Amino acid sequence: MKYHEKVLTVSADDLDDLNHVNNVRYVQWIQDVSKEHWQRYASEQIQLAVVWVVMNHNISYKNAAKLGDQITIQTHIAESRGATSIRVVEMHNTITNQLLLRSKTEWCLLNAKTLRPMRISEEIKNVFS
Repeated sequence: MKYHEKVLTVSADDLDDLNHVNNVRYVQWIQDVSKEHWQRYASEQIQLAVVWVVMNHNISYKNAAKLGDQITIQTHIAESRGATSIRVVEMHNTITNQLLLRSKTEWCLLNAKTLRPMRISEEIKNVFS
């Protein structure tokens, strides 16, 4: 299983009215790290042939992140079946290793030309194994 990881630092633009990272920002980071993971490992040919769309986000917020905190974001594919994959994203405070968030997102694979769901091929599964 191939993991993808990145580290970022919380800026003032990431904060809500309580001076914690805004939930919308977390969702954006989930989207960003997922896309980066796909683009890092999938060939250009595969990327041009298919697109992924979100069907469901399940996010458990565990602890708050604040201005200046460093966050380590890690993602991997937990399972793939038919046209769908379950992607897990975890975010930890880089210094304390405290879990901030854990998400499971169900993604559906679409044919890029027809925009119809398609079965995830072994070639695509192998991108992440």
